[in-house]
Amino acid sequence: MSIQWFPGHMTSARKKAAESMERIDVVIEVLDARLPEASSNPMIRELRVHRQRPCLKILNKADLADPAVTAQWLAYYNSQKNVTAVALSCKKPGDVAKVVGLCRPLAPHRADRLKPLRMMIMGIPNVGKSTLMNALLKKRVAKVGDEPAVTKSQQILDLSPTATLIDTPGMMWPKIEHDSDGFMLAASHAIGRNAVIDEAVANFLGDVLLARYPALVAARYKIPVDGLDGPGLVEAIARRRGCLLKGGGLDIEKASLILLQDYRDGALGRVSLETPETRKAMMAAHAASRFVTSLSASEIMPRLTWIAVVSISRMPSMDAWMRCRWSYTSRKYSPIPAQICGTRPP
Repeated sequence: MSIQWFPGHMTSARKKAAESMERIDVVIEVLDARLPEASSNPMIRELRVHRQRPCLKILNKADLADPAVTAQWLAYYNSQKNVTAVALSCKKPGDVAKVVGLCRPLAPHRADRLKPLRMMIMGIPNVGKSTLMNALLKKRVAKVGDEPAVTKSQQILDLSPTATLIDTPGMMWPKIEHDSDGFMLAASHAIGRNAVIDEAVANFLGDVLLARYPALVAARYKIPVDGLDGPGLVEAIARRRGCLLKGGGLDIEKASLILLQDYRDGALGRVSLETPETRKAMMAAHAASRFVTSLSASEIMPRLTWIAVVSISRMPSMDAWMRCRWSYTSRKYSPIPAQICGTRPP
């Protein structure tokens, strides 16, 4: 199952962001600390790299993420060119107060009234951009809500005589390339419910949580988790919480929503859905898969160890089965002695 979501207003939002990129100094990209790379829009990187703009990556909701994993992500991003990364919670005024100060070293030539620092907040839907904007201005100027795509237009506001801020709508990209990214985004409510099946998302989330944080799951729902998979966990939650349909069947949809909401609210504890290592492994597997599917049949066969069944027409009474093995070192087939495995049926 592949999850895709690209509302129409995001096309115009991308065009406006591309136009504004020329007139700003620093990009503030807000990410979800629980899934930093999955919540990073590749279009934002493309736009800022094209304009050679430095980037402050804010790993928001750090209070909900595994602190050890967040430290790994900070090291990963801070090793990149023109990128500074920080983990914080946009709901904490003390954390938000640091943002402008972190941006100034990225554009030291913009620091006075004649040349104010121009920043643009970017990110996917429901990641905390508007919350950050309101906290920076210390007043409600942007709509916030627990639904993706609340903000639908750009806003330009002055933080001070020496700093200007542009808030942009949440932007997705037209095609989510990796299925796991789509599920992580849906679990974190960055994708509208009209594009997902809650039960499938909960099954995926259950598998990840059981693999990485089984103790937290067991403690939250007071159930044994040994031997459970994602669907089994949802069923166990349904039994534990009394989620029943008329007739006594389990209400899987209700149990799925319980698991998803507990994750989103942080009721399970501090969890992260991906690490730099799991991301690297996923990308390597995806690259290998794309390589194989891009090959033609004539290109695939020499790269595989395979068993070929060769019918020898000159032997009318029997078939000969010959096994051939391709050698990467000699770049040729090494036939294993033919074995007569049976006779032709009458």
